[in-house]
Amino acid sequence: MQDDYRADVAVIGAGIMGTAIITRLIETGHKVSVFDLDAEKVAALEAKGARAASSVENAVSASEFCVLSLNHANIVRSVVFGKSGVAAAANADKLLIDMSSIDPAETAEMAARLREETGMAWVDCPLSGGVPGALGGRLTIMAGGSPEDFERARVVMKHLAANYTLMGASGAGQTTKLINQLFCAVLFQAVAEAVKLAEAGGVDPAAIPAALAGGRADNRIMQEFMAKFAARDFSPTGRIDNMLKDLDSLQAFALKTKTPLPMTGSVVEVHRLLCAAGLGPKDSAEMMRLLDGFQAD
Repeated sequence: MQDDYRADVAVIGAGIMGTAIITRLIETGHKVSVFDLDAEKVAALEAKGARAASSVENAVSASEFCVLSLNHANIVRSVVFGKSGVAAAANADKLLIDMSSIDPAETAEMAARLREETGMAWVDCPLSGGVPGALGGRLTIMAGGSPEDFERARVVMKHLAANYTLMGASGAGQTTKLINQLFCAVLFQAVAEAVKLAEAGGVDPAAIPAALAGGRADNRIMQEFMAKFAARDFSPTGRIDNMLKDLDSLQAFALKTKTPLPMTGSVVEVHRLLCAAGLGPKDSAEMMRLLDGFQAD
């Protein structure tokens, strides 16, 4: 396809990430049809230039590509194979791009079923980079699918991602996302603990990222989040319960493959504790509350 080609894209799911993805696609010239159960979210996106679809089937019928941005595998399954879902409007000329983070095995099973029943191909494209990455077209996207379908999806991905990599067959993108989440969860916990240690030693934790830049301990999460954690800045960048959902999938995959993950197991329980304390919908910086002894603001 020509470099200046813009596609008709259906996006199913207008949550925090879905809204950012839709906004970026509109801004880069794609025609976007949106379906979400939250009418207010859809109306806000209509004001930006999106078309409100009456159903998933209606959105997909008008589009060449269908992007999913959903929270759980059971929701993906319902949206794809349920009444008036993706499969009802699917054909071999359309491509499903699943940007949700779900189980690798379920992804492979659903992708095979969709192709067998409708001819429509599926590329799993979970992401890293959050809302800022989506709005700036700087996401890291790890993909699973055939090389041909991976290249077809590039029409959309090139406006969302700075790093778009094919990791293998269907489900491989989701496996890579689990590895990404392992790193993120462990590093978030490390940053929180480092903040507390710096404070105990009389060192300004906000000065640590610059001091360690370029050394072996340097990492992007420290650079982006240590000052935020130190300031107890709880503004939303990502939900703790969404991270726990991914970590639960990671542990289930590790159990299935008999892979030992002792450090990850500890971090999973920290996230579970935070959710039990009612902080699941909150930002990862809220883990500072645990280390602070859940002191009042």
